[in-house]
This record gives sequence, structure tokens and C-alpha cells, in this order.
Amino acid sequence: MDKTRAPEPTETKRLRREMFEGHKAPLDLPFAILVALIAGIGLIMMFSASYASASHFKDNPTYFLLRQGPYVVIGLVAMWVISRINYQYFRALSVPLMLVALVLLALVPFIGTRLNGAKRWIFFGPISVQPSEIAKIAVIVLFSAMISQGYKRMKTIRYGILPYAGILVVILALLFLQPHLSAMVLIACVGAVMLFIGGIRLWYFLLAGGVAVPAAYAVLQFMPHAQDRVALWRDPWLDPVDKGYQAVQSLLAIGSGGLFGVGLGASRQKYLYLPEQHNDFVFAVVCEELGMFGACMVLLLFAILIIRGYWIALHARDRFGSLLVAGITTLLALQVFFNVAVVTSLVPVTGISMPFFSYGGSSLLIQMAEMGIVLSVSRQLAVGESV
Repeated sequence: MDKTRAPEPTETKRLRREMFEGHKAPLDLPFAILVALIAGIGLIMMFSASYASASHFKDNPTYFLLRQGPYVVIGLVAMWVISRINYQYFRALSVPLMLVALVLLALVPFIGTRLNGAKRWIFFGPISVQPSEIAKIAVIVLFSAMISQGYKRMKTIRYGILPYAGILVVILALLFLQPHLSAMVLIACVGAVMLFIGGIRLWYFLLAGGVAVPAAYAVLQFMPHAQDRVALWRDPWLDPVDKGYQAVQSLLAIGSGGLFGVGLGASRQKYLYLPEQHNDFVFAVVCEELGMFGACMVLLLFAILIIRGYWIALHARDRFGSLLVAGITTLLALQVFFNVAVVTSLVPVTGISMPFFSYGGSSLLIQMAEMGIVLSVSRQLAVGESV
């Protein structure tokens, strides 16, 4: 032992111990209960929506339930385990996670599986992975680490704009090759929100908006399927039996539900009339079976969860934790908004799933992991305790 070495300051020891020791503080119980409640309701509605298609195509009405149910349980356990990990570890994982996301995105055009006219999935045996889901959380973690480290220089173009814009351009270009327009929109919006929270100048957003609008128009010129979706969004009855069929059936399902719905399990549109009824359009079945009242209750639960997430972000112990939670909460809010907007024909049809409701094991696990990160931050709130 080197006796000449100066003793380590007590404050440094405390910070190091806090970073590497496990959490002992309680997690944010309201947030955890809301996640579990929404996931439970989502599983019930996914089962109801998938009953007919599972009976017809799989000869087993519980096929999708038996596959999704274990993911819900595993996801809740994973959420709790991740909540026990000190969120400072994710700072060190930010670059490796982004590299993994970029490699997988680059591999999609070569080894990805084409479904519904686009290559977005990579199959590893029976397990399918959508690299865009990994890219979303990778952007949040990396931007949080970069902004928290260099927040004093965020108002400069060299350090506050160019590095982040470069990362986003690479990711958006790889998504364009799939093509995956909905993921491009989500990642661009989340990245912009995080930069705004990080403190870049407001006029940068005005400049970016002036560039983004013509750029988005130019991108649409090279995506014929997106142009078709815009035209059918404006009037789905232009082709009600083919390309506008999904939007028409979704609106019929919502209209059939009325105020209080036709009853849980009593949907008629799920009997092979409404495509993707247990996936992207599961909320239409929610509206039909539970009515406007039930649908509003579901959205109210999401709203409370999102508000609670932002509350945790505002009371996080440090800037890194605050940015992590704000980014994850913003991503959740955007996904809920865009999915409901698509189902109700407020925006053109895109492939955005409903968090915790849509069928998909890998995406559900990633969403649960994100909720675990939020709960990890909640264990070290600046206010000292969860309320």
C-alpha cells in the first residue's frame, strides 16, 4: 500500500458508493402500480382482440394470450430488477447500446425479414427483434449522457447541435432504407425534445423546422407507400375495399362502440373485418367493446402515468437522471398519441403500436425495461422519498 497517497475525500467515497451499490430506497409505488395496471388491462384487451384471428389461423383461441402472457410476467420482473440497478450505470452503457442499435439497423436490409412491404424485423430463431425499438432507447440514453456532460456548451452549434444532428441523420438514414417512417418520426421528435430540455437556443428549432418540412416532403417523394397513406388518410373511402380498408374498418369499430361499448369480448370487427386488430389497431377494439367511456379511462391511466413520469424527471437527483426519465416519458406519450391518432384517422396510417396493449414480446420487454429505468431514477429522487 502506498502510504504517501493522500486519503480519498469523504464526499468522493460517498458518491462512488452511491453509484456502485444497489438501491435501498423504495421505488415510486404509484408509477409501478400504474404500469402493472395498464399492462394487465392491455393483456386482457389484446386477448379479446386476438380471439377470432387466433381461432381462425392458429386453431387455438388462446394462442396469442399464451405467447404474450409470459412476456408480461417476465417484463414486470425485468422492470423490478432494472429498478434495483443504479441508473448511473446506464451512462457507461450509452455508447455500446448505440453501437448495437446502429449495427442491427445496418443489418436489417441484408438479413431482415420482409413483412407488409417493409424490412423491419430480424429473426433470431423463434425470437424477432425490431432494431428500431432498440434505437429509440439508445438515442435517449446517449443524448442524456452527452447533454448532462456538456450542458454548458449546449447553446453552441458546434457542441449543442452538430453531434446530435449527426447521430440522428445516421439513424434516420438507416430507417429510411427499411423503410420505417413511423420510427423516423418518433426518434426525430424524441431527439428534438431532449435537445430542447437540454437547453439549446429556441431559434435553432425554428431553423430546424424550416429545414425539416421541405426535407419531409422530399422524403415522401421517394416513399410511394407513404404518399398512398396520406391520400387515403384524407379520404379512406377512396378505396374502402383495399388500401383504405383498414382505416374504414377502424372507424366503424369506434363508431359501433358508442358511449359504453358493446361489451368486453363482444366486438364484431375483430372477426377478421379489422386487420391488425390485436396489434397496431387494438385500441379500435377497446373503443368498440368498452365504448368512449372505457377508452377515455384507458387514456386517463396513460395520462396519469405520463404526468407521474414527468414529475419524477423534475425531481431527479441529477441532470442525467432527469433527461433519462423525460426522454422515456416523452417517447411513451408520443407512441400513445400517434397510435390513437392513427386509429381515429387523425393522422395517416403508420406502424406505431400501442404501448402495453399491442401484441409483440420483444417490444413489450423493451418498454418494461424503460419503465424500470424510470423507477431506478425514482429511487434517488432529490426530494428524498417517493410520494
